Amino acid sequence: MESTTEKSSHYNNLEQMSVKEILRDINHEDQTVPLAVEKALPQIEKLVTITAEKMKNGGRLFYIGAGTSGRLGVVDASECPPTFGVPFDRVVGIIAGGDGAIRKAVEFAEDNMEQAWKDLLEYRINDKDVLVGIAASGTTPYVIGGLKMASEHHITTGCIVCNSGSPVAAGAKYPVEVITGPEFLTGSTRMKAGTAQKLVLNMLSTAVMIQMGFVKGNKMVDMQLTNNKLVDRGTRMVMNETGLDEQTAAALLKEYGSVRKAVEAYGK
Repeated sequence: MESTTEKSSHYNNLEQMSVKEILRDINHEDQTVPLAVEKALPQIEKLVTITAEKMKNGGRLFYIGAGTSGRLGVVDASECPPTFGVPFDRVVGIIAGGDGAIRKAVEFAEDNMEQAWKDLLEYRINDKDVLVGIAASGTTPYVIGGLKMASEHHITTGCIVCNSGSPVAAGAKYPVEVITGPEFLTGSTRMKAGTAQKLVLNMLSTAVMIQMGFVKGNKMVDMQLTNNKLVDRGTRMVMNETGLDEQTAAALLKEYGSVRKAVEAYGK
């Protein structure tokens, strides 16, 4: 059965379109993605809930994927330490073919059923952890194999796919299926499907970190102060919480290294 992500585009003769027409039609298709994600909210809620529960008990969150899907997992994982102040090894993104595949496609890396588990074993994945397979098609052997082995070792599994009834979803205890339909450019799942996966990953990691207490009010109080922009943001946050002037707030932030610690220190 042909997957919906592989079905022919609703548009034809793309090379004959004007730039204005191309952009208009891509944008029209993109507008359908958040609505598709909305339909999957109950599935996303279940995945967030179990992930937060596992991580509160010392577990980690792993992403595995190939190509665009793998890159999206790596991006989401890499953003968690600077955004929420968690250790770099609490959320781990693994891409088929290794880190070199982030920049350059590695031929046939996604077709190896055994490699994902080998990659995961390097991190000593265990039954405290959660593994989320990311695959637009839902048929990627690398992801299927990883989920299968994880399930056999009693590891909680989830997935983010963009076709219904896929092998990846069948292999995950907490599947998230966002049905995005045919792409503007036939089969180019870096487009709508990739956008959908990014939206779900945003939801998953952000909601889990909020549940774990890494956010106060609506602020990233545990963010890492890795550049001047973030130091300035942190200083404003300390000012707002304490009523201190900018110079004093900046000094307090520099001394304690995070907004949360600076505010707590002032409160004492």
